Amino acid sequence: MTLPGSAEVVVIGGGVVGVSTAFHLAEAGVQVLLLERDELGSGSTCKAAGGVRAQFSDPVNIELGQRSLRAFEDFARRPGGEIDLKQHGYLFLLSEPADVEAFESGVRLQNEFGVPSRMLTVAEACELSPYAVPDGLLAAAFSPTDGHCTPEAVVQGYAQAARRHGAVIRRHCAVTGIDVSGGQITAVRTEHGPVATSTVVCAAGAWSASVGEFAGVELPVRPLRRQILVTEPVPDLPPRLPFTIDFATSFYFHDEGPGLLIGMSDPDQEYGFDLRTDDRWLGRLSAAVERRAPRLAEVGVAHGWAGLYEVTPDHNALVGEADGPGRFLYATGFSGHGFLQGPAIGEVLRDLVLGRRPVVDVSALDLRRFATAEIRPEHNCV
Repeated sequence: MTLPGSAEVVVIGGGVVGVSTAFHLAEAGVQVLLLERDELGSGSTCKAAGGVRAQFSDPVNIELGQRSLRAFEDFARRPGGEIDLKQHGYLFLLSEPADVEAFESGVRLQNEFGVPSRMLTVAEACELSPYAVPDGLLAAAFSPTDGHCTPEAVVQGYAQAARRHGAVIRRHCAVTGIDVSGGQITAVRTEHGPVATSTVVCAAGAWSASVGEFAGVELPVRPLRRQILVTEPVPDLPPRLPFTIDFATSFYFHDEGPGLLIGMSDPDQEYGFDLRTDDRWLGRLSAAVERRAPRLAEVGVAHGWAGLYEVTPDHNALVGEADGPGRFLYATGFSGHGFLQGPAIGEVLRDLVLGRRPVVDVSALDLRRFATAEIRPEHNCV
């Protein structure tokens, strides 16, 4: 493998955040090298459920989600490529009074930013998502422009466009260290040799903590396994089924080809990099399906997989530039929101590298918030 001797910016990580950053930097005329230790998107991105939304409770997440939605809508033109975007909406089914109150407040805030979300009655929600039953539900929240698309296609679209603009992308090239001299980055070391650089962007997802250690930067990101199932074909699948989430349990489903993609968090899951699938979570999932969408209980499972959330203490991302060494930037810890925020985050990192005011003010996501106890909990996590 040949590596350039130097690069203005080295991006570490070839998931959606990394390739989006590489594209936006290269488009701006920056000499970029992206390093991925495996295949592009092989970490968390291509294991994601593919949801894209702007329904959040935190203003910065609303802005990042909304700006990214616009980028997904325009993806065929820039950067180019078909991503199978389906804007059938996100539907949050609510069964706890406190959640209804929180989502009502969230919808008001989202509307201020131009997001067309709204609260629905239980009957309206069950009409939109006919597999859901009304038992125990109090209300729902819905935004018609949310939806889902194909993560692999997004990664390839950004990567191909980045190359067209001159970016160099190297797969199967693990980073082994970062050289620092006089408080400044001087090189990135890889298993195929060193590359001189003064600027590093850590976009390594669940593996970001170890990359931070190379530069002496503590990134509080931990990996947490999440499992997903895809069902066998479902007869009479509604043509515009929204991405439906039973918020109290986190059980969710959306259409995936002729079947459904189904997932749910596992509160007993321990942190770690284990990507093996197992049946331990199926009992809790089955109970949630029986209660909220009993018609789906008899649908067979075609296949499944496991991926990693990159979790921070407040379930909000880390985006910014470290106090030291100079020019170590990071975008990680998205806690399940990295894919949907990837387009906007690439723009933000471009701006931070170039010393511009970012298109979205992400100062609230700076690493320093944990030192000052200014955490920003995100309520609308799945």
